[in-house]
Amino acid sequence: TTLFQIFPAADRGCILLKDENNGEMVPRAFKHRREGEDATVKLSRTIVNKVLEEKSGILSADAASDSQFDASESISNLSIRSMMCVPMLGLAEEPIGIINIDTQNPVQQFQEEDLDLLMSVAGQAALSYESARLMSSFMEKQKQDNEMDIARGVQQGLLPSTVPNVEGYEFFASYHSAQAVGGDYYDIFELPDDKIGLSFGDVAGKGVPGAMIMARMSSCVQNTLRFVHEVGPAVDAINDHMCDSAVEGRFVTYVLVVLDTNNHRLSLVNAGHMSPMILKPDGSIDEFPEESIGVPIGVMEGFPFEVVERELGPGEIVVLFTDGVDEAMNPEGELYTLDRMRKFIKDNRDKNAAELGQALLADVRRHANGRPQNDDITIMTFGRVS
Repeated sequence: TTLFQIFPAADRGCILLKDENNGEMVPRAFKHRREGEDATVKLSRTIVNKVLEEKSGILSADAASDSQFDASESISNLSIRSMMCVPMLGLAEEPIGIINIDTQNPVQQFQEEDLDLLMSVAGQAALSYESARLMSSFMEKQKQDNEMDIARGVQQGLLPSTVPNVEGYEFFASYHSAQAVGGDYYDIFELPDDKIGLSFGDVAGKGVPGAMIMARMSSCVQNTLRFVHEVGPAVDAINDHMCDSAVEGRFVTYVLVVLDTNNHRLSLVNAGHMSPMILKPDGSIDEFPEESIGVPIGVMEGFPFEVVERELGPGEIVVLFTDGVDEAMNPEGELYTLDRMRKFIKDNRDKNAAELGQALLADVRRHANGRPQNDDITIMTFGRVS
């Protein structure tokens, strides 16, 4: 059933719907009863504003002499004799559109019962439109959720499913993204000559953009360490490769550690990341010198990264973390901070590497106290058994 069937006197009809981006009422449909006739309707801005503000319909039985149309050219230009303009009220009782019909027949005039009927029609039209829009939004969100579930699964597949089982050592790693996918990254490799490679990074950015860089970084590191087992040349190759097709503003703060489990020495390159913390059995904490930290990966091709070496003593534990740890916020907006992290690590020196990593993650969660993550949280710990 069309408006022309419901209102036999109507010559023209138009529907305006609210633009979700700017809130303006935008014409969506014009119709003239007689094919070939001009269906264009120049609505009075005064009438439209009044309908929207009062959320009620306007009836003009004789538009030509109606004071509501003062200074409106649309009446004389289009020979409107009688008209009705009503709001389409959505579920929240706010206007989501307007229906306007008019007649050019001087004999035909709309009456109050016509206005009541048009208000009812507009209400049904608004309900149908909003229901369709909500269903469309739901279907689109469901599609996006399904796609994000796939992306989450792909990203999880890039992370190691287990940690090495090496006599005399313990390893722990955890990754929790702030969104469905994230930009933090870690990996663990078993290298020749009883060496272990530990790769750890944080992409500038979260969500899908960060995850895409993370996937590329993961592939680059894996391919490099398949052939290059020394930490310095490996980071040089990784950096040069990432610089070749770097996206502006997208870089990776990164740490690569090669641990020799025979002589208990570790070699490390830090590319713009926070210094790992090394917990000693007496509770003191060592950190690597700031001058040994280079630029992030993907910033400067050919950068001369510094290799730092040290022995890992019995009972010592190395803690690597992303800034989602120290910058975790509680509901009051207070950061977890590096100082609190250092104190917590020191106070838990009786724990082994895996226990310390799990306890640190739990303490960050306690601090957040239910506040949603504002950044990805990744922790890796490894230590030499006493």
